[in-house]
Amino acid sequence: MGIKSFVATCALIVTSGLLVLPTNAALPRANPGTTVSQRTAASLYSKHCDSCHGKDGRSKTFKAKLNKARNLTEPGWQEAVSDERIYNSIANGRGKMPAFAKKMTEAEIDALVLFVRGLRKS
Repeated sequence: MGIKSFVATCALIVTSGLLVLPTNAALPRANPGTTVSQRTAASLYSKHCDSCHGKDGRSKTFKAKLNKARNLTEPGWQEAVSDERIYNSIANGRGKMPAFAKKMTEAEIDALVLFVRGLRKS
């Protein structure tokens, strides 16, 4: 079922009063099965993130210090933060960090979350 037909079906069900979803029901993504390669994630990071977080994620750039950008390699932060929180920070912005939801697809943001996880230092 495509996203358009899913939305149309939901609209029909809602207007007829028949909508009953379990609390853990997941809505389909716009492009199910779409994957973004690690190379693409690296290029997205390079294009949108490394000017503040640095090429290595350690936030040692002048712009990082000015904006107090997060050190993405810090083990304590990596352990404490959830993938959902990282995703939401990328999509919606956080503090001085801009939002990227209108510039990237969900699959691209998912790939960046994995990329950020890969920056963790041992």
